[in-house]
Amino acid sequence: MRERSSLATRRAILAGFGSAASALGAGCLRRARNLAGWQSPRQVQLRIKTLPVDADPYALKLARTVAGWFRAAGIDVSVVPMADQELSRQTLLRNDFELFVMRLPSRFREPDALYALLHSRFADAPGWQNPFGYANLDVDDLLETQRRTDGDRRRAALTQLQTTVARTQPFTILTVPDDVRAVRSTRFTNWRAVDLDAPLGYLTLERRSETDESGGDSTLRVAVTDRRATENLNPLSVEYRRDGVLTGLLYDPLAREIDGELVPWLADAWTFSAERQPVARVTLREGVTWHDGESLTPEDVAFTYALLADTTLGADADGTDAPVPSPRFRGRSSLVDDVRVVGDRTVEFRFVDVIAGVGARAFTVPILPKHVWRDRTDPASIGGIDLGPVTDALVTNNIPPVGSGPLRFVRNTPREGLVLERSDEHFLHRPEGSAGSLRARAGEVSFDRLSILVVGSNVTGVEAVASGEADLTGTSVGAATVPRIGRTDEVDLLVTRSETPYVLGYNARRPHLNNPRVRNTLAGLIDGQHLANTVLSGYGRPAVGPLWATQWYPEALEWSNGNPVTPFLGSDGKVDRRRARAAFRETGYRYDDGNLIGGST
Repeated sequence: MRERSSLATRRAILAGFGSAASALGAGCLRRARNLAGWQSPRQVQLRIKTLPVDADPYALKLARTVAGWFRAAGIDVSVVPMADQELSRQTLLRNDFELFVMRLPSRFREPDALYALLHSRFADAPGWQNPFGYANLDVDDLLETQRRTDGDRRRAALTQLQTTVARTQPFTILTVPDDVRAVRSTRFTNWRAVDLDAPLGYLTLERRSETDESGGDSTLRVAVTDRRATENLNPLSVEYRRDGVLTGLLYDPLAREIDGELVPWLADAWTFSAERQPVARVTLREGVTWHDGESLTPEDVAFTYALLADTTLGADADGTDAPVPSPRFRGRSSLVDDVRVVGDRTVEFRFVDVIAGVGARAFTVPILPKHVWRDRTDPASIGGIDLGPVTDALVTNNIPPVGSGPLRFVRNTPREGLVLERSDEHFLHRPEGSAGSLRARAGEVSFDRLSILVVGSNVTGVEAVASGEADLTGTSVGAATVPRIGRTDEVDLLVTRSETPYVLGYNARRPHLNNPRVRNTLAGLIDGQHLANTVLSGYGRPAVGPLWATQWYPEALEWSNGNPVTPFLGSDGKVDRRRARAAFRETGYRYDDGNLIGGST
């Protein structure tokens, strides 16, 4: 009911705005546009925020290439590289950006994940909940429809949704990279069969033998350039979690996706009572404990979902009595209306108005120990400075972490390294119990320890693998390192298809970028195929929407001889200035001595 009421309110506001606009005379309307930032006497100026080269192999070069195309169209563009943590804070927490170049998390490859990414109800929420400030009531309707329907109706809604988003461009997919890694073939095998961007990939690695070049040491050694995991292991933290692989090994969800199927994990089983607005009963595995020895109970499960919905647990964190939800996992936790303990091992989930298949996505959030997190609900401050509507749960570094996952925390050295070890009490590792079939599908940890080594650059990471100091580079090291990888016999080049594209995100709250026609024209200045061929040296491919290569992707959006929705305003990676200027003039902009000037004359 609240969502429908909010939707009606938004419609009424827009309708009122339209009536007021039609009542204005031409001069008054132009003056209103000037006041709103729609018309500016100065050259259009934009800043693109992104990562430096030592943090990402491609982001800065992608941003600079895009900036060059925008400059060719008469826009004054600057590129601002900054550290990963600061970039996340400015773009995902403070909305302090005009444009950003980052990788879109892989979770947005699932249709309903687009709900949190694009729905206007999340336009002011922190994290990857609509960081663009995008508001489109047609998209809102379609996002809600795909939650409540199945079969052909859901497919039709998703097709229309993706087409509308591709036309209005809250973000532009720049390119989908191949992930390039260096792996050492002497100690672990089946590198090409596992997904190293997901926790289960590490669980299914196989050791070559007990005696290897490291004298029987069964430590998996991973070289990374991202030092944030050595400083923070809070699964709820926005600015420290790029992919959640390590926290996914420390914490268990109720369910994990294996081979495209959502299967019980911490849960032993579940049943749904209805297809629409369902109720589910979830039974937990027997004998599960936290890493500190405490039993994991249904109360922990109910507590987790209450905390994700409001990290104050009902307390007044900011003086407004408003809840402070966790930005991470909000799209999934918002599927849940209520969770209640109904037995020694059983919890009952009541969902909002969604179908059962969509609601089950909520089972994939990490379950947290109540006895650790219940004292983290107070308003947060750093150095005596009140941070506003933020709780300790959202800013704690959570070291040492207490989870229930297949790996447990051993030690960390901030900015240098982190060590986790196999938890023999985990149900995957126990010979007895009911996890036998799951162990056959998910594997069990083949190493005793996981050691994270922070290195200064991608090249240093490759050298660490070549020297035997590391077994793999944990993140993509980029195409530029390929020749160096190929020079060592014991090091293999591992190239895998990524599900995390680079995107150019637009802040639709800002002048110029609040106009979808302008964003559409900016997207037309981007040649995705050229970016894949040049910046990525062929280790990538273009795409139009985040659901590419899934069953939900409409044929009309397939890339064929260019972008089918926003074709490049040029050829062979070079902008046609005449076509670009004509496109901007059609949006009401003008030119002065080759500079793009906001608004019409």
